[in-house]
Amino acid sequence: MQSLKQLIAAAEKNGIALGHFNISELSMLKAIFQASRDVNTPVIIGTSEGEREFIGVRQAAALIKSLREEYDYPIFLNADHTHSLEKVEEAAKAGYDAILFDGGALPFEENIKQTKKAVEIAKKINPDVLIEGELGYIGSSSKILKEIPKGAAIKPEDLTKPEDAKRFVQETGVDLLAPAVGNIHGMFVPLEARPSSFGGRAAAAGGGLPLTGFAPIEPPLDIERVRAIKRAVKIPLVLHGGSGNTDSDFLAAIEAGISIIHISTELRLAWRKGLEQGLRKDPEEIAPYKLMKPGVEEVQKVVYNRLKLFNKLH
Repeated sequence: MQSLKQLIAAAEKNGIALGHFNISELSMLKAIFQASRDVNTPVIIGTSEGEREFIGVRQAAALIKSLREEYDYPIFLNADHTHSLEKVEEAAKAGYDAILFDGGALPFEENIKQTKKAVEIAKKINPDVLIEGELGYIGSSSKILKEIPKGAAIKPEDLTKPEDAKRFVQETGVDLLAPAVGNIHGMFVPLEARPSSFGGRAAAAGGGLPLTGFAPIEPPLDIERVRAIKRAVKIPLVLHGGSGNTDSDFLAAIEAGISIIHISTELRLAWRKGLEQGLRKDPEEIAPYKLMKPGVEEVQKVVYNRLKLFNKLH
């Protein structure tokens, strides 16, 4: 089986992108894994610090390893949005295939300093682990948004500059780079697409989230910025905050140099939608695996469609 590094290189060569999907419990992993097998493409599972705390760091690593070995399937695990050097060390020792050290909110010089340390710590434990750095702040949570996250880089002057990206990569030694190119964490969701308890049509008369201030789609990606950064750094680029972006933006970003795309909020929304369906369908049911089945199915649909798009399969 090819390594994650080899698969990323193949994606670059073939003009496609690997899908990265976050989980916080087993039903989402079940849905993602089944969808990836249906499409027959490699897949990356992500767990943020909060998600790792809930699942267990070593437990998440053991789950992914067991699937990879039992099915001889290219499924990999990334320690998403890791904010401390201690957590980098923890993930590397647990056997994660990749680690994102997220210094995107730090001043530029401090980001370089801390990310370089993260690379050194992780590579000493496992020379094959891939280390990703983040340059530019794009928000910090996967949730339904009603406004642009405070401080997120959206204006052209705030996006990642190619010359900064080049210096960052050269001085830190990261394997992957996540730039700010108009992407944001979280997702703007039209009213009709939200579960009822999140301010959908059923909640329009009261309750739920405020009904004002929502945009119908995400801000557009700066594709030329992606292309310029790729030319400058010459390493694989990662697009975070992919939930809600248009198909055309995804395809253009892949063509410009994006090799991995992160999806999280979109999955959480699908899971919530499916769970509500399960509860409504049989309000007397108490077996979790039965109630969560519609949630698994909804997440599976999202992952299936995203993987087909990212891999340009029709």
